Amino acid sequence: MSEDDSGRPSSVTPGRPGSAIYPTNPLGEQHEGIATGRDVEWEPLVDFRRMDISENTIHGAISWAHGTEIVHSFGGNVLIYGRSMMKPLMMKTFQEALAAESLSWEQKAIACSSHNGDTEHVAAAQSLLTESEWGLMQCPLDVPLIQFGRQVRRPRRWFHTCSGEHAAMLKALRRMGINRAGYTLPSAPWFPMYLDVLRRIMDKPDWEPQRVAKDGCGLPTVSNTVDELAVMFAGLVREKDEDWIWEAMNRHPDLIGGFNRLDSTCLKAGDGQLLAKEGADGLLGLSIIHPDWPNGLGIVIKIAHGWNSQATWYVARAVLGVLGIHLRNPYPLYRQKAFIVPGIVPPQYLDELEGVVTWDEWDPDRDRFTLDWKEYSTAMTRADPFSNEGSEMED
Repeated sequence: MSEDDSGRPSSVTPGRPGSAIYPTNPLGEQHEGIATGRDVEWEPLVDFRRMDISENTIHGAISWAHGTEIVHSFGGNVLIYGRSMMKPLMMKTFQEALAAESLSWEQKAIACSSHNGDTEHVAAAQSLLTESEWGLMQCPLDVPLIQFGRQVRRPRRWFHTCSGEHAAMLKALRRMGINRAGYTLPSAPWFPMYLDVLRRIMDKPDWEPQRVAKDGCGLPTVSNTVDELAVMFAGLVREKDEDWIWEAMNRHPDLIGGFNRLDSTCLKAGDGQLLAKEGADGLLGLSIIHPDWPNGLGIVIKIAHGWNSQATWYVARAVLGVLGIHLRNPYPLYRQKAFIVPGIVPPQYLDELEGVVTWDEWDPDRDRFTLDWKEYSTAMTRADPFSNEGSEMED
């Protein structure tokens, strides 16, 4: 659109001052080495059926890594942003400084969280800073992620799902002697340190991200393939005893997400044997201690169309189930049933996968009628629809 309704030329028209920060083509641009979502080989991960007919098919990608080796990949090695799923890795940049601050386990857990903004989340995040430091917080204003009843709270930075991470970073930067002004920018001194953490844990010393974007909370988020992310989550298993991150997230799983959140529920189901972290736009990372995978198992799930906690939950239940970890089903679908695509697990687990059902005993089959509609219709149909009524009374 070259002009607005008033007839004035648009400031984003090519050649105008505002055009440089906008895409040049609404159909999408091509950049060398970067496949868009329409170019990659997404695969169906789970479908929701109403009496045998698929009504929703959720596509995505999943990768299994044993140490630094990819042992199973389904849906393509998609290039994505790690978003908030990367918080356990980002905190490795600051773990020594925060350990020196003698934090409580609750404070350490909230540093790795993407929380709901409940009372306990806000209290833990606020406790990381003195009240005089609260003004340094640069995460956006927000309301609690999950609320019951009428919305009566005004937006505040502490309600934002990343407030614990921001508060922990500010505390660590002070200990590290790094200027906290502009801490959300990729030009801040901590950001190259974070990239070094990723290079080390992937064992790729020359790795550089293809893109560095601004995450929803304002911090930088870097591009990685699903395979790279799985390798990094496998690395969290290997390094679980080298810092406080694994223990903190398992000690206080409800601070990591909150009520009915997938990562919190996975952590509780794992009983100390796994680490789970959700990320925006359809991400779940799992780090698992398992005898079949002595070098650490990392599994990353990416939903193609973005955030879908219920679909991701079914996939997570399946992959954890074949490993002997019981994750409960999500709240049931309405008159639909979920069915898992076998390709989400390596071939050696296919027999176990058939035993991980996606419904519960108390979940009735409400998507079908209990009678055969053809037999019912035949039995109830008469040539004379009034033949069963009494004869008309004479005057």
